[in-house]
Amino acid sequence: MNKQRKQIIAGNEVSTLYTFNLGGYNQKVLVEGKSKSLPVVICLHGGPGTPIPFSVGCRGLFPEFTDQFIMVYWDQLGCGANNHKIDDSFTINMFVAMTKDLIAEIKRLFPENDLYMFATSWGSVLSVKVLQEMPNDIKGVVVYGQLVKNLFYNQEVFDALSQTKLSAKKLEAIKNANIDNITTKDLMMVSGAIRKYTNGYDHKKADKPQMGKIIMGLLTSPDYRKKDFIAVMVNGYLKNVSLWKELLHMDLSDALLSITVPYAIIQGDTDIVASTQTVLEATKGSDAITCQVIPNSGHYPSKPAMDAVVATLQNMVKR
Repeated sequence: MNKQRKQIIAGNEVSTLYTFNLGGYNQKVLVEGKSKSLPVVICLHGGPGTPIPFSVGCRGLFPEFTDQFIMVYWDQLGCGANNHKIDDSFTINMFVAMTKDLIAEIKRLFPENDLYMFATSWGSVLSVKVLQEMPNDIKGVVVYGQLVKNLFYNQEVFDALSQTKLSAKKLEAIKNANIDNITTKDLMMVSGAIRKYTNGYDHKKADKPQMGKIIMGLLTSPDYRKKDFIAVMVNGYLKNVSLWKELLHMDLSDALLSITVPYAIIQGDTDIVASTQTVLEATKGSDAITCQVIPNSGHYPSKPAMDAVVATLQNMVKR
């Protein structure tokens, strides 16, 4: 760990790795911030099973956040520091219940602090569903990459891939995937094609976050072991097929329109994973939801997108 990171950690009044019982499973959660009096932001990472960049292993990595907020980093069950087999018995509602348990634990630790959520991708499913069940506990939510419906297997994705060098045979295989019995191979094929041939995931011209720095930060984290790092990098589609079977049939359109707390969605203009087009259509008419579109950014947030997240959280707290 470098000197600057050590100084950042030493300067944080709040910097503790907790073990909470969430949904009946003991899980590690990192809580850190410059001062005990700051507003609290719970991070709900994407995937399922992909806690990058915000994870239990990122102590001291994001002072742009921890100087202004008490950040709560949770590797959701099945990945990172909370590696666990996610079999067919696991459901989205089980992860919603874990999230609600986490909120209860954080409110116990910081009963006087305002509580916010920051969600990315799959994490936005949890944020929407949690707000349906406990709307009075959260002051506001910021999302990058809101999931709504028709994930992966939709005309927007098919049209985008048809205009690339992807072979006709592979495109046909993607179109004919059985979403009622989806497999890891199916998910990796469609996500891999979007990643390789389009700007849907990572815009080729984006001003990118320093991913190498983040990876090195996880490798040198005081809170991660080698097996935790491995469970960050490889667990996504390999361990969460049961959740994907639900996600591919999910439609959050009505749930989004029922939100009453400030809910700020930030989207990349070329995101076809959490389709920006779908998000804009689904949130028309909502008084609580605002949408901001970042140029040259896909499903993975560019540096300007991350700057927008920080600014949006700041503005939400001020209001």
